Amino acid sequence: MRRDHRPYWLKQLHARRSTAWARKWLHPQFDAIGEGTAFINPRQIEIIGPNIKVGRTCHINAETTRATRLCVWFAGERVGRITLGDHVLVSPGVRIISSFGIEIASNVMIASDVYISDSDWHGIYDRTSEAGQAKPITIKENAWLGLGAIVGKGVTIGRNSIVGAGSVVTRDIPDNVIAAGNPCGVVRELDPTQPMRTRADFFADLGALTNLDRLDRAISKPNTLLGYWRTLLFPRKGD
Repeated sequence: MRRDHRPYWLKQLHARRSTAWARKWLHPQFDAIGEGTAFINPRQIEIIGPNIKVGRTCHINAETTRATRLCVWFAGERVGRITLGDHVLVSPGVRIISSFGIEIASNVMIASDVYISDSDWHGIYDRTSEAGQAKPITIKENAWLGLGAIVGKGVTIGRNSIVGAGSVVTRDIPDNVIAAGNPCGVVRELDPTQPMRTRADFFADLGALTNLDRLDRAISKPNTLLGYWRTLLFPRKGD
C-alpha cells in the first residue's frame, strides 16, 4: 500500500490496544520503565532476564518479520544488565544481549538489525565456558548506530558520534566523529560548534507533537472503514 487507509479512530484504537498489550505483557519484564515509553508491534518484542531498565519516552520498535530482543544472561555468579536512558530509539531487528553490562545513554538512536553484545560467549579453546570473555559496553549520549552495525565487548562509543551502516566496532570511538568500516575507525570529525538537536528537544516541543497529531488527523480525514476494507479485499492501482 502507498499509504495508510485506516480512519483516524481506527488508528487510535489500534494504538490503544497495543499500549494495553505492552502494559500487561512487557512492562512487568523490566526492572524499571520510564513514563511515555512506547512499543511498536509489541508482540514481536522479547524482554528476557533481569536487570533491564528503560528511561522516559523511549521507542522500542519491531516488525512482524523482524523481532527485537533485549536479553540478559547469567554467567556463573555474574548477571548481565542493560540500561537505556531517556528518549532512546530502538529500531526493528535490534538485538542487545548482555552477560556483564551494557549502558546506553539518553537520545541514542539505534537503526534496524544492530547487534550489541558484551561477551564472546565462548572461549577460544574452551567452547563450553564464557569465563573471561565479557567486558562492559558504554554508548554515550546522542550516539547514532547505523543499519546492521555490530558492537562488540569492552567498547565505548562517544557522545554525538555516528557509526556507519554495517560497521563492526571492536575498539573505542571518540566523541563527535563519524566512524565506519570493519574494523570500525574514524572517517571524519564533526564540527563541535554546530548546534545539535536531539530526540529530547523533539519530545520537549509539545507544539510539534500536537502538530503531528493534527497532521495525522488531516491525512486520515478522507479515510472510511468501508474504503479501508476495500483496500484489504480488493486492492487496486494507486492504493
